[in-house]
Amino acid sequence: MDASRAPEEARPADVARIVEVGGKEVTDREALAECVVTMTPEACARLVAGTPKGNPLEAARIAGVMGLKRTPELLPFCHPVAVTGAEVVVTPEPQAGRISIRTTVRARDRTGVEMEALTAAAVAALSLYDTAKAYDRAARIDGLRLLEKRGGKSGHYVAEASD
Repeated sequence: MDASRAPEEARPADVARIVEVGGKEVTDREALAECVVTMTPEACARLVAGTPKGNPLEAARIAGVMGLKRTPELLPFCHPVAVTGAEVVVTPEPQAGRISIRTTVRARDRTGVEMEALTAAAVAALSLYDTAKAYDRAARIDGLRLLEKRGGKSGHYVAEASD
């Protein structure tokens, strides 16, 4: 039997492949993710006020949505998922010098949307960093993580609170 058609357990571990999900049950799926862009309070205030590029908070929200839709193109083991809904919430805290990003992605499919939620948060953060770097070269992206997921065989997951 050709190794490219062999059952997954018969393939060598070093052969990259996408996992078969055809036999899995279609269920409602939801995932929530977060991250934070940290910078000086002055740089954060400039982003909140708007820049010559326009509104970086709105650009980040749109970039997050665009990123989640492109997840299977970026990650080789990620299945295309029929996303039924998504939100990217960008919350500035200028006095603290941080902008929080929270994403929610929903689908009714055979596989989850954790990677879409994480990709949305990461791409939104990168969009903010792209603008923030003009005002603070030390700006950084922190804490990218899955907060919660629902649906599928593995059920409900909620991350422990972070510091």
